[in-house]
Amino acid sequence: MKKNLLNIVLTLFMSAALFACSETSINEPIESTNTEALSITELTTTINTLAYDLPTESQIKGLQFMREEEKLARDVYLEMFKKYGIRVFSNISKSEQTHTDAIKALLVKYSIEDPVKNDTVGVFTNADLKTLYDKLITAGNVSDVEALKVGAAIEEIDILDLKKNIIELVNNADIKFVYENLLKASGNHLRAFVKNLSSRGVAYVPQYLDKVTYDSYIN
Repeated sequence: MKKNLLNIVLTLFMSAALFACSETSINEPIESTNTEALSITELTTTINTLAYDLPTESQIKGLQFMREEEKLARDVYLEMFKKYGIRVFSNISKSEQTHTDAIKALLVKYSIEDPVKNDTVGVFTNADLKTLYDKLITAGNVSDVEALKVGAAIEEIDILDLKKNIIELVNNADIKFVYENLLKASGNHLRAFVKNLSSRGVAYVPQYLDKVTYDSYIN
């Protein structure tokens, strides 16, 4: 995931200058609403109902990283909403809050150390995520178009990583349950960002997903 996010940063910075002066004013930006199939209460209840199956060391590290990764997405979207007032960022940031809370519920269930020591926006235990956060904010601050492209790229990578994590799970029905719910929401988020770009006259080209997978979420 760290390598993928670094690729996001490089791609965004190379294209940012091309759009710095090409923003299109949109009076009614398309929003993303009801992106969560289940609330955090429902997710937590199901997590605690499913069998206790202690994750491997690799899975533990993955959960800890995802806890902060979902926080990173939330934090970026909160800052982009603050700057541009595009409500899709506010709506999806709430969804990302549910995501990071769902991962936290798994950490609590298995008494795993929570890497989020300070839930303040832009604060991370993982130094690499902190660096990436700062770079993504810089890229998104170029224009509303670049901010929406940051969001779409993050969701593409989330989809790839979640699919990979799900395939690697053997048992762990509770972790799989959470990952599959996050995957569904990430597809909704990607579609919302792409529609917002389309409403600004920008045809988004997927940066990380193959065309078949991308089209399955967009169409």
